[in-house]
Amino acid sequence: MENTRNLVIIPTYNEKENIEAIIAAVFSLPRRFEVLIIDDNSPDGTAGIVKQLMQQHEGQLHILERAGKLGLGTAYITGFKWAVEQGYDYIFEMDADFSHPPKDLISLHDACLNGADLAIGSRYISGVNVVNWPMGRVLMSYFASVYVRFITGMKIMDTTAGFKCYTRKVLETIDLDNIKLKGYSFQIEMKFTTWKFGFNIVEVPIVFTDRTQGTSKMSGGIFNEAVWGVIKMKIASWFKSYKR
Repeated sequence: MENTRNLVIIPTYNEKENIEAIIAAVFSLPRRFEVLIIDDNSPDGTAGIVKQLMQQHEGQLHILERAGKLGLGTAYITGFKWAVEQGYDYIFEMDADFSHPPKDLISLHDACLNGADLAIGSRYISGVNVVNWPMGRVLMSYFASVYVRFITGMKIMDTTAGFKCYTRKVLETIDLDNIKLKGYSFQIEMKFTTWKFGFNIVEVPIVFTDRTQGTSKMSGGIFNEAVWGVIKMKIASWFKSYKR
């Protein structure tokens, strides 16, 4: 297997219960992954825990600290830019709360090694693989993806998934400063833009398990942005060029 530079970006806000364990889980995998934590000035001291761990994992664990809670989308864009500047080959998105199984980083990496430009850890490619969610939230998430497919024309089953692997060329091609949606809809816009550029997108089945430690960051405004943001995104795409 080729020797690639792999970076897992994990945004954090108050994740002290999970952060040490998630980093350990990634570093215990049989393939080398580096980790970049993007911390939004967590009041619970998440960043301090990461800095202590960095002494044991020099060159493998990194942190970027931001002034406050600036949103998921901007956290990932900050991480993507850093990853491209540093020359990583494969750039992963993952939550800190174990809802994304760390072992599946290998499956996402394999998908990209085998020709995917974007590999998505998908809850819905083989049935509905979600554990510990109330039925209402499962239905809302599932039908959000149905809605996004209807508006955009994408064939992706899990359009809101946040567990992904990008090849560097995708992140170099997309104008990251032009990604408008900031909350969970950011995940939709990144997939849509990748798809419009004609990149090869592959969904890899995962089992998503809701967090057991810490608190969820979901809110009503997120869904509002998704509904109207997706329509605006689609209309805006009619006036853009997607030439590589």
